Formats: sequence, C-alpha cells, structure tokens
Amino acid sequence: MGKQIETPFPPSCRAAVSLTFDDGLKSQLEVAVPLLNDRGLRATFYLNPRGTTPESNDWRERWAAWKSVAEQGHELGNHSLTHPCSRAFGDRIDVPCLETMTLQDIEVDVLEAERRLRELTGINVRSFAYPCYQDFVGYGLTRQSYVPVIAKHFVAARGGGEYPDNHPLTCDLHYLWSLKAEYLRGAELIGWVEWTVQRGRWLIFTFHGVDEGHLPVSHQALTELCDYLAHRKDIWVAPVAEVAQRIIAWRQNS
Repeated sequence: MGKQIETPFPPSCRAAVSLTFDDGLKSQLEVAVPLLNDRGLRATFYLNPRGTTPESNDWRERWAAWKSVAEQGHELGNHSLTHPCSRAFGDRIDVPCLETMTLQDIEVDVLEAERRLRELTGINVRSFAYPCYQDFVGYGLTRQSYVPVIAKHFVAARGGGEYPDNHPLTCDLHYLWSLKAEYLRGAELIGWVEWTVQRGRWLIFTFHGVDEGHLPVSHQALTELCDYLAHRKDIWVAPVAEVAQRIIAWRQNS
C-alpha cells in the first residue's frame, strides 16, 4: 500500500470551496449563473423539480431552463421533491412535515426528484442537500435520522453542522457541514475562505436568492466573493459531487 497523498485537492491547491444554491430561484438563473460563468467558476444548484401544483405534471417545462445550466458544467443537485421540513417552523400540527413522515416516505420523495433530475440532465451522479438542514423523520421516541437513506443513493449530502468547513479525512460525506451565507457581506464571505485555507479544509457555502427571497445574499457580496475566488489559483472551486468523488478516491488510496 502506497503512502497517502497529503491532500485530496488538485496540485498547488491548499483548500476547496463549493458554492451551493438552494431551491432553484429566478435570481440564480438570471444573476448567479452568468456571474459564475463569466469568472470560470462552477457551482451546485439544489433543485426541487416539482410542478406548479402537487397534481401538475408541468415540471419539465418549469425546470427546462436548468438543463443548460448542467450543460455549462454546474451540478444540479437533489433537494427532494417537496422540500419537507419540521412543523416547528409553524404553529400547526396538521401540515405535511418531517414529523409525520417515515423513512419510506422520504425515500419515495427523494427518488422521484432524482428520477426527474436524471430525465432532465441525463446525469446519474449528484449530491443531495437536506431541506432546512434537517436529517430526521418522526418525533420523540419515533424520531430517526434519514442520513442512511440518502447514503444509499448519493455520493454526498450537504447539511448544517458545528463548523462551516469539512476535514477531508474525517468528515461524513453524507452530512457535510456548511456555512449559511445569507446577509453576509463580501468581506465576511472572503474571511471564511481565508480561515478555511489556513486549515486546509473544504468550505461549502449555502446561498438562496441573490437580492431575492427571505434568505438573500446581495449581488455585491456574491460578486466580491466570486472575483476573489477567480483570482486565487491555490483554492479549488468545484461542485459538491466533484469534490466528494475526489475525496472518496483519496481515502481509498490511504
């Protein structure tokens, strides 16, 4: 057995950064994708490929524009079909929520989203992002993690976590830690990258809308971050699935 290479990152790269965007918002298509493309950066976009209503079958038309995003080298990740979260966000118990779902329910939901993403892109390998960063079904004595369900079907999965970055050797690839980037300024985003470079780790940013929605990052802040990353040749910027696959291969050679 040969000696393990010190880092899974490409030669001369001291750290990795993945830019991820949730929910397939309009501003991502109109602002984020062109901004990234202009700087030669590739990201992961986590989609919920459902129709305009639960009964509608118009999802193909609704998500058609994302096919070209995949063709431009970005990852279209799985964010489930219905985006189930905890009922604790609201004030009612008679609503669809993680507390009333089973492991089978979540698997059916996620695999239907996966079927649609494969039909849309023709790509079979991707990562998953836990809606609301939550990885459980049930509550109290019935509460259990659905991380094992996701691990059966995806190369990696993004969650929340104690720190915003991940150690390549020790991180759980099916519950990766990430940084919630809403409302942060450009200097703050860049500061987190610098901290990660010093630690030699993998930083995953979570964005939602760009000047849009209830968890926005400003266009200015995102531009400053992308300009910075485009000029840092010692930082590997790549989609989540790509970084995860390289880490898997690296671990196997240890």
